[in-house]
Amino acid sequence: MSAPGFTSLKTSLGHSLNSTPNGGAAPPCQNGPGGQTYPSTYPLTGYYGAGPQQQGYPTIPGHCAPAPPKAPITNNDHSAYCHQQPLQPTAAPTVAPSAYGAAQGSHPPSLPYGTPTTLPTSTAPQNPQHAPSFQQPAPYAQLGAYYGQQQYPTSQAQRHPQQPNLVLAPPTSPGAPLYPIVSYPSVPGSSQYGTLRSSQTPTGPAAVPNLMGAPLHQYAPGNDTSHPASTAAVPPGYSMAPPGQPATVNGQGNAGTVNSSALLRMSTTASHNCFALHLPPFSGGDSSSTTTGSASPVPNSYDSLEGGSYPGTYFTQLLTSNPFPNMSQLSAALGGLSGVPELEVEALRPVNLLQERNLLPHRPLDAPEPNLSADLKKANCSPDTFRCTLTNIPQTQALLNKARLPLGLLLHPFRDLTQLPVITSNTIVRCRSCRTYINPFVSFLDQRRWKCNLCYRVNDVPDEFMYNPVTRSYGEPHKRPEVQNSTVEFIASSDYMLRPPQPAVYLFVLDVSHNAVEGGYLNVFCHTLLENLDKMPGDTRTRVGFITFNSTIHFYNLNESLSQPQMLVVSDIDDIFIPTHDSLLVNLKESRALVRVLLTSLHSMFSQTRETHSALGPALQAAYKLMSPTGGRVSVFQTQLPTLGAGLLQSREDPNQRSSTKGVQHLGPATDFYKKLALDCSGQQIGVDLFLLSSQYSDLASLACMSKFSAGSIFYYPSLHHVHNPAQLDKFQKDLERYLTRKIGFEAVMRIRCTKGLSIHTFHGNFFVRSTDLLSLANINPDSGFAVQMSIEESLADTSLACFQSALLYTSSKGKRRIRVHTLCLPVVSQLSDVYAGADVQAITCLLANMAIDRSISSSLSDARDALVNAVVDSLSAYKNTVSNIQQSGLIAPAALCLFPLYVLALLKQKALRTGTSTKLDERVFAMCEFKSQPLQQIMRTVHPDLYRLDTMSDQGALHLNDCIVPQPHLLHLTAEKLTREGAFLMDCGSVFYLWIGKCCNDMFIRDVLGCPNHASIPPNMTQIPELETPLSERLRALLAWLQDSRTFSSTLHVVKDDATAKTSFFQHLVEDRSESALSYYEFLLHIQQQMSK
Repeated sequence: MSAPGFTSLKTSLGHSLNSTPNGGAAPPCQNGPGGQTYPSTYPLTGYYGAGPQQQGYPTIPGHCAPAPPKAPITNNDHSAYCHQQPLQPTAAPTVAPSAYGAAQGSHPPSLPYGTPTTLPTSTAPQNPQHAPSFQQPAPYAQLGAYYGQQQYPTSQAQRHPQQPNLVLAPPTSPGAPLYPIVSYPSVPGSSQYGTLRSSQTPTGPAAVPNLMGAPLHQYAPGNDTSHPASTAAVPPGYSMAPPGQPATVNGQGNAGTVNSSALLRMSTTASHNCFALHLPPFSGGDSSSTTTGSASPVPNSYDSLEGGSYPGTYFTQLLTSNPFPNMSQLSAALGGLSGVPELEVEALRPVNLLQERNLLPHRPLDAPEPNLSADLKKANCSPDTFRCTLTNIPQTQALLNKARLPLGLLLHPFRDLTQLPVITSNTIVRCRSCRTYINPFVSFLDQRRWKCNLCYRVNDVPDEFMYNPVTRSYGEPHKRPEVQNSTVEFIASSDYMLRPPQPAVYLFVLDVSHNAVEGGYLNVFCHTLLENLDKMPGDTRTRVGFITFNSTIHFYNLNESLSQPQMLVVSDIDDIFIPTHDSLLVNLKESRALVRVLLTSLHSMFSQTRETHSALGPALQAAYKLMSPTGGRVSVFQTQLPTLGAGLLQSREDPNQRSSTKGVQHLGPATDFYKKLALDCSGQQIGVDLFLLSSQYSDLASLACMSKFSAGSIFYYPSLHHVHNPAQLDKFQKDLERYLTRKIGFEAVMRIRCTKGLSIHTFHGNFFVRSTDLLSLANINPDSGFAVQMSIEESLADTSLACFQSALLYTSSKGKRRIRVHTLCLPVVSQLSDVYAGADVQAITCLLANMAIDRSISSSLSDARDALVNAVVDSLSAYKNTVSNIQQSGLIAPAALCLFPLYVLALLKQKALRTGTSTKLDERVFAMCEFKSQPLQQIMRTVHPDLYRLDTMSDQGALHLNDCIVPQPHLLHLTAEKLTREGAFLMDCGSVFYLWIGKCCNDMFIRDVLGCPNHASIPPNMTQIPELETPLSERLRALLAWLQDSRTFSSTLHVVKDDATAKTSFFQHLVEDRSESALSYYEFLLHIQQQMSK
C-alpha cells in the first residue's frame, strides 16, 4: 500500500490519475465514490471492556478535497450456537495467578484509542529561518571534540570504572564495537522516571504507441534561473560563510558542497500545481509543558503523542577506457565544476553504454557516500537504515525537475542492530516548534541554547541535559549520546502513553481443512511452535490463544484450572460470537502445560478430516473480537480459497491469460471485506500476518489486504508439501522459526520529518495513515521496509544541509514504551551536475519499483512498464543536455547512473511486472507485495541477482572470519555468455540460491563439493550441500553461510544440472539475455536511444 498515490498527472496526452488508496492525508479506504464510509461490522471493546469512541474509515477521492467526517461504527448483537468438546485428559498444571489481570485495574488509560483531538497552534515564529542571528560565537568550535574525541568505553573497568549506570550491549560478532546503554540519572535534587512520466511527446509518426501513458512522477513547472546574490540573513545557528568557504554547523564546515554565492543566492520557488492532493498546513505541535526548555508536552491523542510535525563509497569500479583525454576537459564540459572532490567527478564521467559492457563492480554495489565533512560523515545515519535517492539534495523543485530523477527516502527503521545507544532520561529534548528530537546536526549557540536543524527554531537546553553521566561532567550538552549518534533509542515516559503498555499477545488462526492437513504444514507448525514457545518475545504477561477453522470455527479453552484443553465449536458462521472471554487468550506462563498438550495433539485431531471448506472470514471476525480489548498479533495460516461465510471468494484467474502481453487483470481485491477488517484491526492495535500455503489460486490480491492495512507481513509458499516439495517445507520451518522469535513492537506510530522547504507526499509499505503524516503500525517487525516520495516546496538556498528524521514510537515485548530515532544529513547543491553525481541508482530503482507497483494496480501493468522505460529516457536525456559541449555519439550516461538501464530492464523482467511469460496471478501479486514491504537490500537481490563463478575461486581477497576462510569471487554479468560448460556458478536471488553445474564441469570439483563422482550422478532434486572435509567444500559452505547471514529469512538452495529441465528457472534470471517476450540488454539500450531521439 502507499499513501497518497501518484499525483494528478498532466501529460502531453492529457492523462490524469487519482491518488492511490490510503494516501497522505487521505483516510484509508478509497474504493468507490468519494465520501463513502465503511462502518464496522464488529462491536468494539475497550482496553478493559468499555467501548472506545467509534470511528469509521471514510473514502475520499484523489483530489484536493477535505476528508469527510468520521462515521460511527455499528455495534451488532451476536448470538449463535456453540458446544464443548473435551480433548484427551491430562494432568492439571500448577500455575501462578496472572500478573496481567491485576495490572488492568491499577493503571487506567489516559484516553481510549480513536479519541479525536485538536493540536494546539504552535507559538513558533512564522519564519524561523529568518530569526535574528545570534552574534555570540558558539563555544564548541571543533567537532573533533564534538564527535571524534569522546569515545565510548569498551568495558566498565576502562576509562570510567566508577560509572554504575553504564551497561554494555553484548556484541553479536567478535570484534564488533560496542555502544553503551546509558541510564541517565536526574540532576541532583530532581526525580528520575527511570517521478517519472510514461509519455514522450512524439515528434513524428515513428512514435511508439505503447509508450504513451500517465507519468509515475510529475515534474512541477518552475524556473531555476539564478538571481543576483542577495544579502538575506543566514538562518540562526548557521554561520555565514566567507567567500570561498562552506557554511558551518557546530563549527564544522561541509566539505566543498556549496560555494558562497550559492549560500547567498535566492532562487525562485517552483510552482506546485501538479498535486491532486494538497497537504494541509503543518501544525507546530507545540503545547504546554511542565518541564524545562524543549521537554516533551503531555499528548492527548496518537496524533499528538509522537509530537506533531513541521509546517558507502561512490561507485568507482566502472570502465577502464576514458572517452576524454583528461579530467580538466570533463570538468569544463560539465560547466566548470570547482571544489568538487575527484570521486564526485568520477561519478559524473560520461559512459557510452552501447560500447562499454563490463559495468558491474567486482563486489556488490555500496551506497554512495554523501559529500560531507569527515565529522558529519561519522555522525550520519547508516545507509542500511536510512537512504535517499539523491545524496545531493537540489535547492529547488525546478532543479529537481531538470534532473528527471525521483526524490525519496527508503527506510528500514526497526532493523536488528548490534550497536544501539539506549537512553533513559527524565527529559527527552525536542524542538518546541516542529518536535524534532535533538540529534548530531543541531547547532549549539551556547550552553543554554540549541537551534533545530529542521525548522531553525532556537530552543532552551533543559537543566537535566546539562549533565553527562558518561563523562560525569556538567555543562557539556554537546557530548551527550543523543547529540553524538544519529540512531538512538529512548525509554519513553508516561507522557508517551495513552494507556498502560499492552502485553505481548499472540493469536494463531489455523486452517485445518483437508487440504491443509494433507499438505503437512500443520504438523510443522505445531513442532516449530513447541520448540520456540519459550523464545517468543514477551514477559510474564505474555498471552497466547488458538483458533482453528474449516466449515466451522473452533476455540480452545486453556484456563489453568482445567485438567485438559477444551474445544469450543461455533457452527453458526453467519453470526460469529466468542463463547467465553476469560480463557481463550491465556497467560503463557500459567497455562504453558495446556498449550503444549494442545500443540502435541492438534495435528492428530484433524488428521482424518474430510472437510474441504474454508470459513476464513468468520475466523478473522472471531479473532478481531477476541483481540480487541488488548491488541496484539494475529497469525493466519490459510491453504485455499475462502469458500464459506463472510469474505468468501471466487476464482478469478484464467490460466490461459498467464502469458498475456495485453495486460493483467484482477491485481486488485475482489471485495472490501479484508480491507475493512484490517482497518478495524488497526484501530484496536491488532496486526494481522498472513501465511498462504497453497498450490492453487487463492486470490492473494484480496487476502493480502488483511496485512497491508494492519502493518502485517505476508508469506507465500506456493508449492509446499511434505512429500512432493520437502525443500519448501524446510524453508517454511526456518522462516516460521525466525517469525516466532524475531523482535516485535506493538501499538506503534511512525513520523518522518524533514528540513523546512521539503515535503513528503507519498508513503509506501504496509501501514495505515492515521493523519497526514503519522503512520499507524499495530505491529512493527525488523524485516519491514518503507519508502516515501518527496518534493521541494520552498527553495533551500538559505541552507547548505538538508536533514531527515524518522521517529518510531512503540511498545516493546517487555512492556516498555520506546522511541527509536534515526537522523540523516545530506548536502544541498545548486548545480545540476552535482545532483547527478549524488544519484543513488539502487535507491532510485527501489523507489521506482514501488511507484510502478502502485501504477499497475491503479492504472494498468502496461502503463507502469512504459513509465519505467521513460524514467530512463527522461533522466538520460536530461543528462545529455547538460553535457552538450561533449560531441560524442551513442547512449551516454553518467557513471553514477550507468547501471540504471540495466536495473530497470531487470525490473521489467520480474514476476511482478513482466508480461509474455507464464506467471500465476498469486505469484505476481506476492512479488508486488514484496516490493512494497521489503528493505532495499532484499529488493535489489531480487531485481538483480548476484552471479559468481565457483570452480575458479581462490583465496585472493578472501575474508577470514571465525577461523573460516570466506572466498570473495567477482560478480559476473547476468548473461549466458559468462557461463561455460566447464564451470560451476552460484546465483544469489535473495530468497533462493542456484548452484549451476556445467555438463563438462571438473569431476574433482563435483566430488569435493557435492560428494558425487561425476556430473551424471548428481541427483535431480538436490537441495543441500553435504558437509565434506575438503577445502573446497569448506570454502563454499563458508561463502553460503556468509551470504545467508546478510538476510534474516532462510534461502533455499537448488543444484541445477546443465541438462536438467529445472534450469529454466535459473536462466530466467539472466536478465541481460533476450527471451521470447523481452528484449536483451543491448536491444533495450537501442530502444532507449531511439526514444531519446524523438
